[in-house]
Amino acid sequence: MGQKINPLGFRLGTTQSHNSFWFAQLTNFSKNLQEDKKIRDCIKNYIQKNIRISSGVEGVGQIKIQKRIDLIQVTIYMGFPKLLIEGNKPRRIDELQMNMQKKLNCVNRKFNIVITRITNAYKHPNILAEFIAGQLKNRVSFRKAMKKAIELTEQAGTKGVQVQISGRIDGKEIARVEWIREGRVPLQTIRAKIDYCSYTVRTIYGVLGIKVWIFLNK
Repeated sequence: MGQKINPLGFRLGTTQSHNSFWFAQLTNFSKNLQEDKKIRDCIKNYIQKNIRISSGVEGVGQIKIQKRIDLIQVTIYMGFPKLLIEGNKPRRIDELQMNMQKKLNCVNRKFNIVITRITNAYKHPNILAEFIAGQLKNRVSFRKAMKKAIELTEQAGTKGVQVQISGRIDGKEIARVEWIREGRVPLQTIRAKIDYCSYTVRTIYGVLGIKVWIFLNK
């Protein structure tokens, strides 16, 4: 019987750290957790609605949140930061901060958004999954999309990558799971630095699930 666990939660405290840094009493824990989800959803929705993306890749790799009494510090790790920075930099970031304050009704706390560039964009599983999702939406063959994604990851300098797509692939009447691996992906080794993401994409045939495991250098 297979025992499945999230690769990131499995490695917390060794090679993986938390994406949110804050302290709360037990009664306020769920409220802070929901607030974190609203912040991440607000950022992703703003990028999808207000920024024209020709390649189909938003480039948001990771969002880290640090909360204090009077300040919420949000760090957005982007593979292509020109989407938010280029052109009207203050206007776009200020508009995003205003949207977040309205959605969360934060009166006593200020928002501070910092954008950090990811050097090798396709070394991050979220950006790679977005690339595959964009290819599938454009009716590209799933095998061709997976092989192209693996090529991009190898060029970024990783030790191994595994990509899995599940659902009604190519519009078939029955759902199935297809996967491909290149290099080493030691999922049972806690010391191995493995990055992982799970991503869903809506196609005309239904929802497909994309999972990406990337074995990084130590």
